[in-house]
Amino acid sequence: MELENLTSIAGLIGEPARIKMLWALMDGKAYTATELSIVAGVSPQSASMHLGKMVSADLLKVSNQGRHRYFSYARAEVAYAIEALSNLAPHQKQVIVKVTKDVPFEYCRTCYDHIAGKAGVMLNERLIAMDYLVEKDKHYEMTAKGETFFQEFGIDTTSLLKQKRPFARPCLDWSERRPHLAGSLAMRILNKMIAEDWMRKIQDSRTLLITSKGQSNLYDLLGIKI
Repeated sequence: MELENLTSIAGLIGEPARIKMLWALMDGKAYTATELSIVAGVSPQSASMHLGKMVSADLLKVSNQGRHRYFSYARAEVAYAIEALSNLAPHQKQVIVKVTKDVPFEYCRTCYDHIAGKAGVMLNERLIAMDYLVEKDKHYEMTAKGETFFQEFGIDTTSLLKQKRPFARPCLDWSERRPHLAGSLAMRILNKMIAEDWMRKIQDSRTLLITSKGQSNLYDLLGIKI
């Protein structure tokens, strides 16, 4: 039965129009069927059929607002799965391009609702190096030092630990091929950095802009030079 369920989900995700829709939703926003049909390059009628199947499979959820219906991920695990699948896609071996701030999407971007790219990987590695998080059984546990650090940073980890969503876990970054931080803690870190104007979202893009204020504070707080 488990294999049958896996085969069914793989078939749903593997259809070209559906994977394009799922990839578009990685920016954490909700979109209408018409918007997703444009992304997938199919008719609105065909998009509605594809979306209906993904809603039935609990990959997507739909919210009604006025005359419009908006689609988004049903749960964070869907985003993790799509990011993981992207790591199976072969990278070009002919030309090796060093990821710098001149390649903003790969340098710093959102992966659903957390920070990805080189900046996200650096943040994750620094939290571990400073003994704020420790890896255990494919997830991260917060240390006593970490609890103090996040509290002083303005993040209520007590409430996050009570959520059904994983608190902190590695998510393999498709451009860096190393883990960045995912989970409810990662979501709250991104929200905090945006609220404090350390990072800014760019309209109609998953790219994140790191402000000069953010660069200064991240260096002071974690010793990260980005």
